[in-house]
Amino acid sequence: MFRFEKEQKIFNIGGIRIGGQPGENPPLMIASLFHNKDSVTKTDRKGNFDRERTKEMLKQMEQISSATGVPGMVAMVANTPDEAKLYIDFYLENTSMPFGIDMWVADQRAKATEYVSKLGVQDKFLYNSITPWDKDISGQVKRLKDLGIKHVVVQAFDDQDQSPAGRLKSLESILAQGADSFDTVIVDTSVMNMPSTSFSLVANRMIKEKHGLPCGGAYSNGTHMWKECKEAWGLDGFKAMDAVVQGMSSALWSDFNFCGPAVTAPRVFPAVASANILLSTLVYAETGVMFDSPELPIRKMFPDFLNKLLEGGSRKKSK
Repeated sequence: MFRFEKEQKIFNIGGIRIGGQPGENPPLMIASLFHNKDSVTKTDRKGNFDRERTKEMLKQMEQISSATGVPGMVAMVANTPDEAKLYIDFYLENTSMPFGIDMWVADQRAKATEYVSKLGVQDKFLYNSITPWDKDISGQVKRLKDLGIKHVVVQAFDDQDQSPAGRLKSLESILAQGADSFDTVIVDTSVMNMPSTSFSLVANRMIKEKHGLPCGGAYSNGTHMWKECKEAWGLDGFKAMDAVVQGMSSALWSDFNFCGPAVTAPRVFPAVASANILLSTLVYAETGVMFDSPELPIRKMFPDFLNKLLEGGSRKKSK
């Protein structure tokens, strides 16, 4: 269940390792900023936003990432290339974390990506994303390659076959059009709602089994779309549900997680770290392997337990 025969690819995005066997590296949390109704930035989309509060939030995210061992980055939502430029400049001035730009319209996204290339920060930029709805995937790939883009998200989904197998088929179609030529390819298996998140997780397993690529999803999409949860259980109930879904999803064949608004990092990161700790011991129980990354949450938070486990248990591998 937690070991793939297929060699698992590990990529490096701005110093963050992503991918590998389950439990080998903690999952990358990709939070959003400047989205509509963002309680942190309060942007008017014209360059006016709460810079001091946003700086505080970025620092807070860095601190919770360091404390838990769960790496983080931000995808900034912008409507136009000029707006994206403002956010990119601000972000690069205030944090060393990698970043992405979240823009739905492909042409606008391409123009914002040109600015990333102009700045020469491709090493820490994650292009999000190449999708099955793009009209000219091969042309988009060529344009990105010409700009020196190294790290891309491929979104896998088939409108006609919304099963896990449909997501695998969609991915393979996109890869065949040149999307497999980047230094880093990670796969978003398209969460549509909370209960169908399981289909994305199964797709993660299938893709890792066959292609060895890092997989994940926007698990917050499913939780935040469940509006009735707040009505039934209140805000505390929603927060509990969100933490469980994101933690559990991150532990099931997921190498990254579009985890929702950056302001939620103080509760989402500990939830994911806790799930990753359980994943580490699940992997150890099944395979006898405890991976040696010093950033693993179990190594950060339970070093004494881990030392006793490795010294006194019948299984003592560290890899």
